Amino acid sequence: MHGTTGERASGADGSTGERATGAGDTTGERASGAGDTTGERASSADGSTGERATGADGSAGERPTGAGDTTARDRTHQDVLRSTDLLTLTAALVAVPSVSGDEQELADLVERRLRARAPRLTVHRVGNNVVARTEDGTARAERVVLAGHLDTVPVMPRGPEPGGAGKVRGLGAVDMKGGLAVMLLLAEQTADSAFDLTFVFYDKEEIGSRRSGMNLLFAEHRPLVVGDLAILLEPTGGAVEAGCQGNLVVELGFDGTRAHTARPWQGVNAIHRAAAALARIAEHTPEPAVIDGLAYRQAMSVVAVEGGVQGNVVPDRCTVRVNFRHAASLDSDAAAAVVTGLAPEADDARVLLSSPPAPPDLRHPLVAALCAATAAPVRPKLGWTDVGRFAVHGIPAVNFGPGDSELAHGPNEVVSEEELADCHAALYKLLSS
Repeated sequence: MHGTTGERASGADGSTGERATGAGDTTGERASGAGDTTGERASSADGSTGERATGADGSAGERPTGAGDTTARDRTHQDVLRSTDLLTLTAALVAVPSVSGDEQELADLVERRLRARAPRLTVHRVGNNVVARTEDGTARAERVVLAGHLDTVPVMPRGPEPGGAGKVRGLGAVDMKGGLAVMLLLAEQTADSAFDLTFVFYDKEEIGSRRSGMNLLFAEHRPLVVGDLAILLEPTGGAVEAGCQGNLVVELGFDGTRAHTARPWQGVNAIHRAAAALARIAEHTPEPAVIDGLAYRQAMSVVAVEGGVQGNVVPDRCTVRVNFRHAASLDSDAAAAVVTGLAPEADDARVLLSSPPAPPDLRHPLVAALCAATAAPVRPKLGWTDVGRFAVHGIPAVNFGPGDSELAHGPNEVVSEEELADCHAALYKLLSS
């Protein structure tokens, strides 16, 4: 909401210039290496996070604070910009509000960190979307894209705080700032990867696929986000979620003729005309579709019915809105035909939303390599994610990220240090192979 839609790159102070920085571009942020003394855990060559380094005075490695770095907000920003501890970084990301449409603060911090700590990547800024990718001219056979959205659903009252250390709680902890933390560390730790790499941090995912930053990037900046495999770090509880359901919304229209309700026989009741179709849809249970050995459940629901004029008028119009979550065995047109086939009485139908499904692509070599690296169970994705968008562009994609998806969008989001570390280790293994 606060960013422009042009492609831009920020300078040393995080301002929004017109250039993208490459491996040789320096910024005001100091890239961490062997001589970094910021006091955060330094990552070793194998991507692990070692013990927290202590300063010359024997302190526990916390950065000294000065007059300009005393507020909680300042400390949070410094953790986002510098921390290499997954739990600390996740907590800091959660502490930066980023409800859909208000992602600029977080996008600015992500951009600054990438420029400072991942100098081998070229960073592009498009509105509140940040893309960091290898563009060094080295010939590599394949490109892997890692993607995650910056935004959260609106703030809500929090639930009871369960006990236990080693966890981050709060809005977005699961969906999906834990995944963002993993991406930020991997961007810094995979300089020697045999793959070309792209890291996409995008906005407005939670408010519909049409407004999503990923939609903008594919529509206007496609070369920035294409690859040979895409991994969406949505929460999957440690499993690889392959493919996704299509998400279709169809509005069915039924016409009638107005009349006085004292003489209804002089008119045609549009709501009554819709009743048969409503009953037919309510009784319809789509069969699961088995693809690559995975059973994708399908579901159809009436989600809205509108009609009526007032209490003494026979209604002359009724609309019924139907949501169909369908497997990749049906494309969007075929799925729409299923819906309209259940309502032959409808006078008109229009598709309000068509987010296409994605097949699991388990036989693709890179998908198979990811499954081998994670040693995790593989299951079908119930619901739609940007995996479907990548599939439309011919790019195999999966969901794999830390956290329990059933906690997403609720008052009790919590992600553990173990979940973060396991996800990081699996992806580091894949990208370092």
